[in-house]
Amino acid sequence: MAKSFILQLGRSLHPLPRHIWQASALLIGATAACGQAATTTANTSAKPFSVQEVAKFSTPWAMAFLTGSGRPLLDAALLTEKEGRLWLVDTRTGAKIAVAGVPAVRAAGQGGLGDVVLHPAFVVNRRVYLSFVEAGPDGTSGAAVGYGLLDTTNAAQPALTGFKVIWRQSPKVDGNGHFSHRIAFGPDGLLYLTSGDRQKFTPAQDMGGNLGKVLRLTDEGGAAPGNPWAAQGGVAATFWSIGHRNLLGLAFAPDGRLWESEMGPQGGDEVNLIVAGKNYGWPKASNGSNYDGGDIPDHRVGDGYEPPKVWWNPSISPGGLMIYSGDKFAGWKGDALVPALSGQALIRIDIDGDKATKAEQWDMDERIRAVSQGPDGTVFVIEDKGRLVRLDPAR
Repeated sequence: MAKSFILQLGRSLHPLPRHIWQASALLIGATAACGQAATTTANTSAKPFSVQEVAKFSTPWAMAFLTGSGRPLLDAALLTEKEGRLWLVDTRTGAKIAVAGVPAVRAAGQGGLGDVVLHPAFVVNRRVYLSFVEAGPDGTSGAAVGYGLLDTTNAAQPALTGFKVIWRQSPKVDGNGHFSHRIAFGPDGLLYLTSGDRQKFTPAQDMGGNLGKVLRLTDEGGAAPGNPWAAQGGVAATFWSIGHRNLLGLAFAPDGRLWESEMGPQGGDEVNLIVAGKNYGWPKASNGSNYDGGDIPDHRVGDGYEPPKVWWNPSISPGGLMIYSGDKFAGWKGDALVPALSGQALIRIDIDGDKATKAEQWDMDERIRAVSQGPDGTVFVIEDKGRLVRLDPAR
């Protein structure tokens, strides 16, 4: 049966390269070995969806579905764990197989292996981009981004080959927090990247370092043409916006606008519309306050800083952001889904052009790390405790 299915899959994806649909064949074999994953259904009385467990991991952080020319490759996804593991997962059954060739990471505090994103031309070039935290001199650390080519020719051991680091946080500093390092490719084919302030506050306003910024890069990590501070040269030529704290969500809406979610200090969590050349105020403006009780001026009209479109006080600790584009949850189309860590919730943000408002909030009874959309519009949620779960429309 598995062989017949693989042959059928190969024909259905023609003319995709053989190495792409072989990735799905690996998962079929893994499924036969480990069996169907157990499922559980949560109480859906207050939710428009049911919750089913797909698989369990140690410290999952992000996932990306394999697609080619807009078509799904079964339900195969790549999923990262902070400790430095990358998995190829069948999201129907929970079968998984480890992917070799992942760079060495410094897994401490908030650091480790982070985001995983496919190049827009993945079906041709097989590039898989990873963000991760690497060690620096004298106990310092910083985020980095690189890519490798997904090779599935060895059925027993898929791998990223020729991994190449293309970007690094600068400067490397002490501490284990606020790396951010979320990646999104834009409609322009360029790479957008979040770089947190590393809990150092003032670097977010420093044009001589890339901490506390949204960056716009080529797919090889260089400064993209047309960036707002290109005339300054140096590292500033890579900046798209400045004045950020801990940016853990980044996604493009169908109209091409870029949205971002950001952890504030004590209160003041944000959803921002990212506009080229804008300063978002941190640490000079925030709708939260410092953990030591010190006041921070709130965003005010005319203060020169771009205010958030949505904000929370008390905090919900947004762990990511996804713009939904599927049909399974028709009422969510074009809106943002925000996973909440301390808020233990999934939150829908109604997006209308350049405007955003809070819509619905569903209690998930778990810290929610990330949310992702499958090729058929199914929503998948990563819980901080390790579960990957699927949301299906309630009947």
